Amino acid sequence: HFRKEKGMEEPDILTTSLKIDDKILKHIIKNLYYPECPYEFSVLPSTILGQVYEQFLGKVIKLTASHQAKIEEKPEVKKAGGVFYTPTYIVDYIVDNTVGKLVENKTPKKVSELKILDPACGSGSFLIGAYQYLLDWHVNWYMDNLVPLMKEGKPATDKEVLKLLPAKPVSKKKGRSKKRASGSDYDFPIYRMSDDDWRLTSDEKKRILVNNIYGVDIDQQTVEVTKLSLLLKVLEGEIGERITKQLTITHERVLPSLHENIKCGNSLIGTDIYSSVQTTFGDEDDNEFYRINAFDWKKEFSGIFEKGGFDAVIGNPPYVRQEILGQEFKEYAKIHYEAYAGTADLYVYFIEKAHTILKKSGLFGIICSNKFMKAKYGSKIRSFIVNNTTINQIVDFGELPVFQTASTFPAIILTLNKSCDKQKFNYSPIRTLDFKNLSEEVENSGSILDNRSLEGINWKLAKSEDIEIIEKMKRMGMPLGEYTNKKMYWGIKTGYNKAFIIDSEIRQRLIDEDANSENIIKPFLIGDDVRKYSFTHKNRYLIFTRRGINIDKFPAIKNYLIGFKNELMPKPKQWTGKNWAGRKSGSYEWYEMQDAVDYHLNFEKVKIIYPEIAKESRFCFDNSAFYSNNKTFIIPLNDEFLLGLLNSKLIWFHLKRICSCLGDPDNGGRLELRDTYMRELPIRTIDTTNPEDVTKHDKMVSLVEQMLEFHKKLDDAKLGNEKEMIQRRIDATDSEIDRLVYELYGLTDEEIKIVEGNI
Repeated sequence: HFRKEKGMEEPDILTTSLKIDDKILKHIIKNLYYPECPYEFSVLPSTILGQVYEQFLGKVIKLTASHQAKIEEKPEVKKAGGVFYTPTYIVDYIVDNTVGKLVENKTPKKVSELKILDPACGSGSFLIGAYQYLLDWHVNWYMDNLVPLMKEGKPATDKEVLKLLPAKPVSKKKGRSKKRASGSDYDFPIYRMSDDDWRLTSDEKKRILVNNIYGVDIDQQTVEVTKLSLLLKVLEGEIGERITKQLTITHERVLPSLHENIKCGNSLIGTDIYSSVQTTFGDEDDNEFYRINAFDWKKEFSGIFEKGGFDAVIGNPPYVRQEILGQEFKEYAKIHYEAYAGTADLYVYFIEKAHTILKKSGLFGIICSNKFMKAKYGSKIRSFIVNNTTINQIVDFGELPVFQTASTFPAIILTLNKSCDKQKFNYSPIRTLDFKNLSEEVENSGSILDNRSLEGINWKLAKSEDIEIIEKMKRMGMPLGEYTNKKMYWGIKTGYNKAFIIDSEIRQRLIDEDANSENIIKPFLIGDDVRKYSFTHKNRYLIFTRRGINIDKFPAIKNYLIGFKNELMPKPKQWTGKNWAGRKSGSYEWYEMQDAVDYHLNFEKVKIIYPEIAKESRFCFDNSAFYSNNKTFIIPLNDEFLLGLLNSKLIWFHLKRICSCLGDPDNGGRLELRDTYMRELPIRTIDTTNPEDVTKHDKMVSLVEQMLEFHKKLDDAKLGNEKEMIQRRIDATDSEIDRLVYELYGLTDEEIKIVEGNI
């Protein structure tokens, strides 16, 4: 009832029907007031409300079988790893570079036409940030342009004053327009508290809010919190006497209705889902209907789209991994989004949707994962951004904990919604969060990049001089995938390592029970065992029961694996339950490897092994038939020349520019050496008819053989000074290999300095 009479929002039907003992409410309310309450709530910023409620809204109350209330995280929040409130400095930076750009050189009349949206507004942190920016901007503009006129005593009806002010809204009271009372402070959008303290009237704050701020979220509770936070911002700094006086003059409600500004709906799914995708619900299934919560942008914001769309889209899209998006959403996205990829996370679709609802030349600014910039699933959204927008800035935080405990690899993406043939943008890899001002940090760490950084299978995001070196390497070599005749293989995925990976004691026991067991027990490496030119076997062995094996020929191993049978059972295709104790579905027996590994004989060959993730060169040789796990790759070639190239500084320099990186590649970040990237690596070919080439090839082979021998000696060395001497020989030989690689690729002295500096 209070909300209806005082203008908080729409009429509240629910709370008026609740029956709560007045005695309880009286006690609660009394303790919120001084002197019973020791807290001064008026000094708390309105953003605190969002931070508190965002945690609360991530939970749901459920009744247990014994009729007790249980609080637990919502399923979508639990799967996403929790709720993470966007830090204020991130919000401010994005707002400064979107809303701040929009209001430059404009008058309040022009600013009143701007429409700013957060399509996944949560509890409203970005909208509050945008609103605060507009409030501050208006105060400053009025102080510079309007206050001098007010001091001259010019009335509000003066034409010179009127042309500076935005249009006054028409009162809905009896269809009458507001009239200005000449000479009254309330005719102006700003009033004076003291000589240096000028404030916007609540009427002006309401006008800015209703004119400029818009949001959508799928969660109705967060929508209500966003509205409340924004309305509290309207009241911030107001005093009761002034509100009463304004009500007397304007006969207007204290707070505006925001139901046309902040709406509940699924920003990514339109109402055409009911016809375009085979849904699993009907009219009778209300839960499914509300879960999807389809949203028609052009209908809900028809006036805005009649004028071309929103002027700015800002925010922090939810971090939802592709594994939990559901088949229904993926089917819809496949039809409606250019950026669709089966393994794309949710934020990818928010990037595309934002640009489709922006005005031409509208501004876009979000913080999201940086993985789309190099990951395979990001190829389509990268193409969409390059072909449809002008990139203004990319601020890459790498592995820095912007969201505290969440490993999200965040980056700020700022674009102009207008295609550009010649991209030129600022790329800033942020290496520390220990800064006073993000804008200064961006300026100090940034580089201007161009189109060449955006070409190829992924974004290189490298300086022009780095790109020139990469292009030279391409001209001098062939892709590794072609060099190896596509013989690059992933390590073995068992599906349940606890059963299949054993130590030497269990290995010996199984062989003692049945000597035949030795034939399918293989020495085994994991990614962490593999180092540069060497590896360490840490007492691991693999029970290699490949597809089609006759397990009865290996009774000791069969008996051992039976102890893990429940965990090894493949999930039946018709399984509809929630939790399956065993492995994923597949055409394999419970005792077999989960993956077919048809290429398994390549593990028996002389080969190069390298880890999937590394922060330095870690390519090694194996001629002892080791098998390795799915965190490694193998190249089954007996090629010392290739091994030397792969372990060189120049090749690592190139990999840093093309591989997806967990962190900053120039500051200890870990590269993902997936085959997608490795196949593109330019390998210098040797012209066997050219004596100079042959000489360089043979020299490389000799140096690599020395390195392999030195590493064996280092492993066997017992004394500290002996190890130190061998390490010096290794370092010197490594430098020789690097110099030879620079020669092979034809690098100049200046280019070598660039490579060495970046390493």
